[in-house]
Amino acid sequence: MTYFEILKKLKSSGSKKAIEGMARFGIRPKTKVYGVSMADLRIMAKRIEKSHALALRLWNSGVHEAQILASIVDKIEKVTEKQMEQWMKDFDSWDVCDQVCMNLFWRAPFSHRKATEWSGRKNEFEKRAGFALMAVLAWKDKNSSDAKFKKFFPLIKKESIDERNFVRKSVNWALRQIGKRNAKLKELAIKTAKEILKIDSKSARWIARDALKELTKKKFN
Repeated sequence: MTYFEILKKLKSSGSKKAIEGMARFGIRPKTKVYGVSMADLRIMAKRIEKSHALALRLWNSGVHEAQILASIVDKIEKVTEKQMEQWMKDFDSWDVCDQVCMNLFWRAPFSHRKATEWSGRKNEFEKRAGFALMAVLAWKDKNSSDAKFKKFFPLIKKESIDERNFVRKSVNWALRQIGKRNAKLKELAIKTAKEILKIDSKSARWIARDALKELTKKKFN
């Protein structure tokens, strides 16, 4: 499919009802939204040949769903730190942020460093990207050592006081996902959660309690 065929297909596949449903889940991007489901986007992606040039064009289209497609059809070997920074700064919804991290960013050779850097950003979605990337790396990066993930715990604790909804949920996600990676990291994640629980912050207490609830389940013991 060509660039124009993709945009035409996205427009015809969307629905107002889906857009309203997205809004109820906090997805209200500034970009153009057609209301196409992730399932349909993945079906479309199978018909699109991998192309870095096409991915860049889709990203710059100003269309929400096209940006998600861009993260699926891009070639990771062509992705630079500059591109990651540019795309990250464009994030204006949690779903694009998370999808780009899951589909593309985690595979970059500098992904661990970017997760650390972005976790300290001020913008809500830029900071979310840092913790979403931590969570995805813990889930998908099977080759990295425990030491790389241990470095994330102090950052998780530090930013647990951020009351913004999309930040605190990503901090919680990172803590839980790292803890589910293996027994040693689970022990450290539980220890970190207990430390966070003592912080005088509504957000921190929620993050810690929710993480402990999942990490102390018998199936993870």
